[in-house]
Amino acid sequence: MNDTEDTSGFPALGRAMLWVDKPGSATKIFRALAVLCVFVFAAGFAVDMHGHFAVESFGGFYAIYGFVMFTGLILVAKALRVIIKRREDYYGDKAIDREDYPEDQLEKLRYDD
Repeated sequence: MNDTEDTSGFPALGRAMLWVDKPGSATKIFRALAVLCVFVFAAGFAVDMHGHFAVESFGGFYAIYGFVMFTGLILVAKALRVIIKRREDYYGDKAIDREDYPEDQLEKLRYDD
């Protein structure tokens, strides 16, 4: 979105979130999340935790545990993808996108103009 477009038709929340679409916003979001993660990790040392298990009382345990489990979840999902992946034509003639539609009702757009 550039600055010349009219945003008056956008809802209030949409106008408030337009900064996300600007160049450099992804870097700012990443840095803010990194600072937040460091803060949460450091807060784990400042708070006296009373967990059910001895390991839960160590500072930064929940931050480390969350990072390890999230990383593990991603790795398991990648391995699971190999197991359950199917060919593109797996459903064959029963797939809904295999139906023939009348050409005059498809509303095809041309982008070569």
